[in-house]
Amino acid sequence: MSILRYILILFFLVQYNLIAQEETKTLKVVGDSLIGKKVNGESVRQVIGNVVITQKNVRITCNKAIQYVNRNEVELTGKVIVVQDSVIIKSAKGYYFGNSEMTSSDTTIHLTNGKMELTANKGYYFLKQKIANFSGNVLLVNGKTKVNSDSLRYYENEEKAIALGNVKVIDSSSVVFADSLIHLLNDKNSFAFGHVKLTNKEKTLFLFGKKLEDFAKSKIIKIYGEPALVQLDSVSENEIDTLMIKSVYMQAHNDSSQILIAEDSVKILRGEFASLNNHTIYHRKEGIINIFKTGDEDAQPILWYENSQVTGDSIKIKLTDKKIKSIEINNNALIVSTLPDYEYRYNQISGDSLKLFFRNGKLNETLVNGNVLSLYYLFEDNEPNGLLKSSGEKAKIYFDSNKVANVRLYGSPLSEYHPEQLVKGREKNFTLPNFILYKDRPQKDLFNKYLINLN
Repeated sequence: MSILRYILILFFLVQYNLIAQEETKTLKVVGDSLIGKKVNGESVRQVIGNVVITQKNVRITCNKAIQYVNRNEVELTGKVIVVQDSVIIKSAKGYYFGNSEMTSSDTTIHLTNGKMELTANKGYYFLKQKIANFSGNVLLVNGKTKVNSDSLRYYENEEKAIALGNVKVIDSSSVVFADSLIHLLNDKNSFAFGHVKLTNKEKTLFLFGKKLEDFAKSKIIKIYGEPALVQLDSVSENEIDTLMIKSVYMQAHNDSSQILIAEDSVKILRGEFASLNNHTIYHRKEGIINIFKTGDEDAQPILWYENSQVTGDSIKIKLTDKKIKSIEINNNALIVSTLPDYEYRYNQISGDSLKLFFRNGKLNETLVNGNVLSLYYLFEDNEPNGLLKSSGEKAKIYFDSNKVANVRLYGSPLSEYHPEQLVKGREKNFTLPNFILYKDRPQKDLFNKYLINLN
């Protein structure tokens, strides 16, 4: 075959393909009546009644169409329906661009593919790429999940939606607010960004952060970027108690376990209770908060209650009827209580483990097991009267109005009294071996930006 003949065959093949492509782009418009005219030198056809427009696998029906032949575009009016495979788009009026294979509407537009529904004030749909751009009061419905936003881009092939502006996601158990969101329709996973807030239907539990990952099948929610939990617990008609937790990372289990995990620089505040730790597991259903070290090099968790400081390798807090019922401290346990009217005077008790029991929200009794050491300042007629250092294998401490009323030691108890004249001015010398007074007790102002955003 000569080079010239080869070139001619190639030329005709290219021309044939170009003609075939043009033919596939050309719109076929039929209807009950057709009126043709020239407008500014352009061929315009007006088709009225039972209008049907086809291009490749796209079929459009409407009541009236104005076809701009040179531009290969059609203006659509009245019960507009665009169908491509499983995608159906409906609107009162719209426009179809044959060359770019795109349809648009500046009035209410509705898209469905049999799995989800998408509605907005206006929008575009690129049929070749199968991508929708909708804006204005956008609503996407995917099963029991609803996504509201200012604008949304939907990718049909990937079954993915990207929502922007005033995003609100509603499902059967929660509502998520965010600046933007990626929603995967197949597995119903969502990724929210910006000012993220999640609340339950009852508006008693709130999660905040800058990024949220919601994995629907595993029912696990991960929160990053200064995450915080605020739980409103109604104790009585006139009182609301609030549990607040803040950390670097949070993970919530939205299943029957209802577990919340907080890690790294965890701060907890609930009434007179506060805590600093690196790892917290909150069993919301059971009302149990576990605070503990995750490694030998980690600092001990710290718990404050009124004028007392509690430390240990692990701390377990039990809530009953929304109130503190008990606190259990295991390994290297220490309680330090300040005496507000006396500088440097601290009641102290340490042991292998401690259990604190509360009645009506007030400390009632403390049990200490293993290697008990205690140091208590004594008073007579409200005047300081020295201190008592004691040791034993077990101890029971009884309280009245949050003050020590009685101390009982068991297992080879030993006590040593130090009179006031030997104590005054030397208070810093009277501390237990593991005594440390910690600062940076979490305060309510840490959570102010979350508390003002509960509605």
